Amino acid sequence: MFSGIIETTGTITKIDTLAEGARLRLRTSIPIQEISLGESICTNGACLTVTAIEADQLDFDVSAESLRRTTLGELQVGASVNLERSLRLEDRLSGHLVWGHVDGIGHVTAIRPEGDSFLYTFAIPAELSRYLVEKGSVAVDGISLTVFDCQATAFTCAIIPHTHAVTTLHQRQPGDRVNIEGDMQGKYIEKFVQDVVEGMLASPLQALRDEVAALRKQIEQKDG
Repeated sequence: MFSGIIETTGTITKIDTLAEGARLRLRTSIPIQEISLGESICTNGACLTVTAIEADQLDFDVSAESLRRTTLGELQVGASVNLERSLRLEDRLSGHLVWGHVDGIGHVTAIRPEGDSFLYTFAIPAELSRYLVEKGSVAVDGISLTVFDCQATAFTCAIIPHTHAVTTLHQRQPGDRVNIEGDMQGKYIEKFVQDVVEGMLASPLQALRDEVAALRKQIEQKDG
């Protein structure tokens, strides 16, 4: 679990294509002695496991599913990625709960300066918009951002100078694709409500089926 507060960025130094998936190597300023094999690190919004450590570089194996659902497969050597280590129980939660489970891919449609800050507008698939609410939270490439101007297939975020400078956002241009993770709380609420509604509808429908079956049986008996 993560908070969406980016610790630093890393640089991709090597990409190996595997039979199903890929292996990424990146250089990072995170103290290597503080990182363990098997540790989870959020990389551009995707939770990846450290599989090898060499000097100041880390290896991650990326599954075929992760390549399908994220932009990790589009990375090139030399690309910068946002990095965040997993939360400890005593950490302050400065952003919001981010799981590193990317829901889908959006893209930047507009970048507009507003004072010292920037307004970024992102387009997203319609099926992701139901997890966004005005002044709610979203993770974009692993960055915890506050949403406003929610539309059916788009939303806008105000990016302060610090966030703009210390993440990969300052490198983004309109048309660039980004990883999107909606707030997990919304997903749980949706699932709970859906199950309740389906349960409420199930009993009346079954009763109707039973009545139809009984009526059909009566008709068959009369015809017989």
